[in-house]
Amino acid sequence: MNGPWRLLPRPRRLRSRLALAASAAVVLVTVGVCTAAFFVLRYKLYQQVDQNLAQSATLVAQQSREDGPAVHRGECRFLGAPACAQTVPPDPADDPAEPYVLPVSPAVREVAAGRRAPYYRNITVDGHPARMLTTTFGDGTAVQVALRSDVAERGVHQAAWLLGGIGAAGVVVAGLLGYAVSRTGLAPVTRLTATAERVAATRDPRHRIDLPAGPGPGRNRDDEITRLATAFNTMLDELERSVTAQRRLVADASHELRTPLTALRTNAELLTRADRLPADRRERAAGALVRQLEDVTTLVNDLIELARDEEPQPLLEQIDLAALTRHALTRARERWPGITFTLDVTDRAAGLLRPGIPARLARLLGNLLDNAAKFSPPGGTVEVALTERELTVRDHGPGIADQDLPHIFDRFYRAPSARALPGSGLGLAMARQIARTHGAELTAERAPGAGALFRLTLWNRPGRPESGVRS
Repeated sequence: MNGPWRLLPRPRRLRSRLALAASAAVVLVTVGVCTAAFFVLRYKLYQQVDQNLAQSATLVAQQSREDGPAVHRGECRFLGAPACAQTVPPDPADDPAEPYVLPVSPAVREVAAGRRAPYYRNITVDGHPARMLTTTFGDGTAVQVALRSDVAERGVHQAAWLLGGIGAAGVVVAGLLGYAVSRTGLAPVTRLTATAERVAATRDPRHRIDLPAGPGPGRNRDDEITRLATAFNTMLDELERSVTAQRRLVADASHELRTPLTALRTNAELLTRADRLPADRRERAAGALVRQLEDVTTLVNDLIELARDEEPQPLLEQIDLAALTRHALTRARERWPGITFTLDVTDRAAGLLRPGIPARLARLLGNLLDNAAKFSPPGGTVEVALTERELTVRDHGPGIADQDLPHIFDRFYRAPSARALPGSGLGLAMARQIARTHGAELTAERAPGAGALFRLTLWNRPGRPESGVRS
């Protein structure tokens, strides 16, 4: 892990925002329901009073038709105390001498003249709340009927207090529920944060977030939080593998470099006293130093290549595998003049294009050919075959022992029979890594009869010859 890890803040602010949002939602619903319930109750309470007023107005109209216009003055006896009724003409000049019991406004005159519809109104009569109906009374006359509305008013006030208390309790419950929801909903995020902090503090990616073991209440493995935790665990898995591989590579490299560096130092110290050495010994020491420098350079280059990650997408090109294989064979023949290399390309594989990185694929083929030539007997043959699905490299050497086959692609692994041969044990490991980087797979097996057979299964993204090179 390169560089310091930045500690993640605990999700306190997120928890507060989530609790506030949940509480606000519950409060809005509670206040809305209580407000709607208040207006519904108020409407129902006054509706009963309004129906009684309409019936009273009908009775006044019937009495007027039977007895004549005898209710011109105000009276509070017709419907029984404390009921009141009076008739009002449209013209104030026609008012009776007695004062009106109920308030008379210009709107009442408009109802009497037929210029306004009947209406209800809340008033106070003798210090008591009342409900008044002003409606038409025959032609050119308005009738006003009032009933005390103490019960309705008291019901409205009681409903207001009751619903207000319910709303206040709802606000408190909303706060508690919001806190509970935020605490429960963000519990996986809290665990994720704690795990990230432990990884940052210890630099140990082996920590994981605990996930639900199976289905059950509150154990939905498809929700976003669980998916986030799963993705975080997957990232830690990849990080752990990467760190482990990096540490193993560093350890293996340091072990492999110790011997050639010691030899280099010995020959360099020997050459510092070259004036006291015979000429032939001085030349042997100088030649050994050059060879060791080449070996160390090759080993370092192999380590750098092996430690590289997958190349970015813009570096991919459409590669003619047949042409690249022929080029690799030409270079192998120059390095191994005592070995015969043959190539068999099927008709469908000729001109076959695949996306890849030319330099790395050439390194893969070169490593396979060098390995086959190294284990071939003098004057032996290395057979290369290319089809549209795979490339095979076979030698006729001693083959691969059963105990060596599972480790043939391990870094720095060298079979006992190969320890006397040149090489660092990185060639095949590098070849498999390059193959997997390109989506292919490299395997090894014992060839029929004798020798080793390496099989490169090609990736399933063929190109077309006419598509040319693309980045």
